[in-house]
Amino acid sequence: MHPHSTLPVLLVTGGGRGIGAATARLAAQRGYAVAVNYAHNAGAAEQLVAEIQAQGGQAMALQADIADEAQVLHLFATVDAQLGPLYGLVNNAGVVDAPSRVEHMDLARLQRMFNINVIGSFLCAREAVRRMGTSQGERNFGAGYGRGGAIVNVSSAASRLGSPGQYVDYAAAKGAIDSMTLGLAREVAADGIRVNAVRPGLIETDIHASGGLPDRVRDLAGSVPMQRGGTALEVAQAILWLLSPEASYTTAALVDVSGGR
Repeated sequence: MHPHSTLPVLLVTGGGRGIGAATARLAAQRGYAVAVNYAHNAGAAEQLVAEIQAQGGQAMALQADIADEAQVLHLFATVDAQLGPLYGLVNNAGVVDAPSRVEHMDLARLQRMFNINVIGSFLCAREAVRRMGTSQGERNFGAGYGRGGAIVNVSSAASRLGSPGQYVDYAAAKGAIDSMTLGLAREVAADGIRVNAVRPGLIETDIHASGGLPDRVRDLAGSVPMQRGGTALEVAQAILWLLSPEASYTTAALVDVSGGR
């Protein structure tokens, strides 16, 4: 990896698998230098980076738990040093838990849910804005910074469905992401930074198995007007549009990628 890529730099959190990996792969194909962040699964992230590089793209894998502020600061400093000025952030890292009613949720579960899904996304957005903002980026981080940029937050259709009987905590965390998207977008619009969100519906990824429901998409496909689950690539395509100059007048948008559900 040559220091300071000539390509626009994109950081994808939780980029090793699922929607994050599909986004990183598509971004590299479209000419971004991609920082693939992962928390635990180094193998998946390194394999994705190798795949991108084999196809002539630029990518690097970076470990960080986004719920830990010190690790977030180190993550962004590494992107600064190794890739150069940050153009885009995809706040994708997130967790679900086993299905549960609210009355059975313990404090540890709630803290994990909100620390990763909400606070982690805030910390990453904060660091991105510090670099992209026209007033301060150039002063704080040097030439090339402070030229604006784009942030895409990965929310969920759960934020408007509520996920009763399964994970109201996850739905509420994504509701917070929706509100953060709207507020931050309006806060930084004059700085040349666009902030939008995608809200995926039933998407075929490993996240369902991690919550103990590996067959969830198949089981619920009939409840989707389009009668099927979506793919991670279909979500990635919406994310890449929001990042791109084609979406130059789009900010504070919540884009549903949910088959009509």
